[in-house]
Formats: sequence, structure tokens, C-alpha cells
Amino acid sequence: MSYVIIGNGVASVGAIEGIRKVDTTTPILVVSEEDTPTYGRPLISYFLAGKIGLDRVSLRPDEFYEKNNVEVKLDTRVAAVDTAAKTITTEAGEVIEYKELLLATGGVPFMPPIKGIDGSGVFNFTTLNHAHMLLDLSKRIHRVVVVGGGLIGLKAAEALRYNGLSTAIVELGSRVLSAAFDDVAGNLVAQQLEDKGITICCGTTVEEILRTEQGEVIGVRLANGQKLACEAVVVAIGVVPSLDLAKDAGIAVNRGIKVDDNMSTSVEGVYAAGDVAEAPDMIAKEGRVTPIWPNAFSQGYHAGLNMASEEASPHPGGLPMNAISFYGLPTASLGHVNPSEDENCEVFTFTDEENGVYRKLVFRDEKLIGYVLVGEVDFAGLYTGFIRFGLDITPDVKEELIAGKPSALLWPEEEFDTKWTPAAE
Repeated sequence: MSYVIIGNGVASVGAIEGIRKVDTTTPILVVSEEDTPTYGRPLISYFLAGKIGLDRVSLRPDEFYEKNNVEVKLDTRVAAVDTAAKTITTEAGEVIEYKELLLATGGVPFMPPIKGIDGSGVFNFTTLNHAHMLLDLSKRIHRVVVVGGGLIGLKAAEALRYNGLSTAIVELGSRVLSAAFDDVAGNLVAQQLEDKGITICCGTTVEEILRTEQGEVIGVRLANGQKLACEAVVVAIGVVPSLDLAKDAGIAVNRGIKVDDNMSTSVEGVYAAGDVAEAPDMIAKEGRVTPIWPNAFSQGYHAGLNMASEEASPHPGGLPMNAISFYGLPTASLGHVNPSEDENCEVFTFTDEENGVYRKLVFRDEKLIGYVLVGEVDFAGLYTGFIRFGLDITPDVKEELIAGKPSALLWPEEEFDTKWTPAAE
């Protein structure tokens, strides 16, 4: 009987490595709907832009699975999970027993109820297959509209622009990157994109995808009445957790599959990790779905440890984090970056618009709980340390952080001794 993992993304890789940290012999089976080995999803925009080849998209070398005694079933869809019998059943009818099960089914692209959205010429951008389709498409069309101004939408637009397409982004919110950034940071990124020829339309949405009588896409009509000509539309609003298997199996779900600190679901022997999991958040102290790549790996790793060991290995909690570059403009954000007025937070900002530099720090109860960096991100890791380890901050240390001079030497001496270890690095 094997450990079984449904899904083959970064959470799955983390789980394999967590299991093998404890159990080096019991077989592991990975079942994946996709027909390609595991890859880094954040890299697909660089592949679409022609900056890297397929050889650099892989998340682990080819020998990773063989070395770790892992069998992988690609292009295989799981139809049902029977938690009483401890089996999964594929759509082909194969019944597979499991020792411990991890649901790492990720998310599926959210498709809004837009008139004309059904039919050809409408794409998503969350998988390597999507990148292949858009790469082929970019050789045949001239104009594209991207619906959604989050990270996925912006990186899709940037990659398509690199392929020579006239590109426009439509974002319902007042700015791009509304979840990860604030107005200043979002506007700096928007300016960078516009300088490279990408049109950005905020504060409106696509009401209709316009088509010919033959069904070909010819443009979109926005809620403000504006029309944008295009031959294709990329819907990149975000993803929603893939919950059907869990729901049908009687596993507790909310916005995602509900898990505890050990990544255990409501059913013994079943775990969840990655974009599908609603896991404890380090700052909010409540369960949240945080579809962020580093969190997915960490959750998977701790799930793997707990699947293979009777000794609990609690996950420290998720942290919303992003570190990405837009046309060479580096950005980073982590933690709670847009507090409301009633949260009793202190917010400090520094802006150098001429050089495209912005820094925002958010403090609460004498702790750093969030930051946004644009242009200068070299100290992101040090700011992250203050947040991740929940370090108490004295007035002198706060002054250094606000001045953009974080350092591990500012940590309390007792914290430095216990936390600054090779594992913590």
C-alpha cells in the first residue's frame, strides 16, 4: 500500500520530500490530470515570453521520481475518493488503495458570467498547456485583451506583449495588483507596463465578448461603453479551489478544504495542501486560502512529514507573499499590506517616483506584519525574517527598518541564537 498524492504541483513535490525525510521505503503514487511532469507554474510566463526553454520549466530533474521511489500516473483523472475503504477510483475505473492520502488538487480558473465567453478564442493562463496554446496563438493574431489585473493577468499580458501582440488589461478594481499591493505600488507597476505599450483599463469590466456570425472573437465591450478590438481574450481573474473530490467524499470544506496545523482534514488519514487548502494564516490567525507558490511547497512538506510520522510537525502558518519583476522592475510584498483604519496599525512609506522606488512597512503591537517593496528589493529577505519569526521591535530597531536598513544584527540576541540556523535561512 502506498502514500497517494492527487495532484502534481509544488505541494506534491514538497510532500514527497517531507515523506522521504521520515520514510525512505514505502512507495509513493502521484496521480495527475496534466500530461506533463511537474513544473514551476510561476515560470510559464517566462516560457511564453521566450525567455526560457522547456528544460528550465521543470521543477525537479527527471530522476527525482525514480530516486524517491515515486510512481507517477499522468493524464489520469480521479473520479472518487472512498475514505472508509481508503481507496481512490480513476475515471478509467482503476481502484487504488492508499496508506495516507494527500489532496493537492490545486485550483481551477474562475470564469465570470460574461456574455460571449463560451466558444473559441477564450483562454486561461494557469498551466503549461495554456502557455503552449497562447504561444501558438500569438503567431496567428495581432491583438489580445487580458481580463484581470492580478499577478497572473499582468504576467500573461507582459509575455504576450513580448510576442509582439497589441495587449490590453481590463481590471474591475481601481488599480492593478489590488490584493498584493497598494495604490502607489500598483501605479508604479502600471506605469512600467504602459511605458512598454500595454493598455490598462481600470475601474471597469468586460460585459461582452464580441464575435462574428461565425463565432470568431473580434473584440470586447466594457461596462463603461468602450470597445476594444482583439482576436482573443485571456481570462486571468484568479483561481478557485478544486473541491469536488473532497465534497463528494464528505470531507469538510469552506472556501477551501479545511485543515489544521498539521495539514490534516476532517477525515483521519487524509491531508490537503496548496491552492486547495484552507490553512491557518500566520498573521490573521485563522484559516485562509493563500494560493501562493512558496506556501504550497511548505504546506506540502509539512503534510508529508505528518503523513509519514506519528510525531506531529505543525505548519507555521501561511503568509501572503509575492516577489516578481515586471519588465525589469522588481517588486516584493509579504504579509498584511493594506490594513483598515480600525486595525490599530502603524504604516510608514517612502517614495522616490523619479527612480521608481517605493517602500511600505506595516507594524502592529510592536511587530512588523507586512511590507511592500518596489524598485529596491534587496532587503526583502531580512524584512521577511522579522515577520516570519514575529520578532518584538524596539523604537531604535523600528527606526532602522523604516529607514530601509534591516539587518539580522537588529534581532534580539536570544532570538538570533534560536532562529538564525541553516534551516531558517
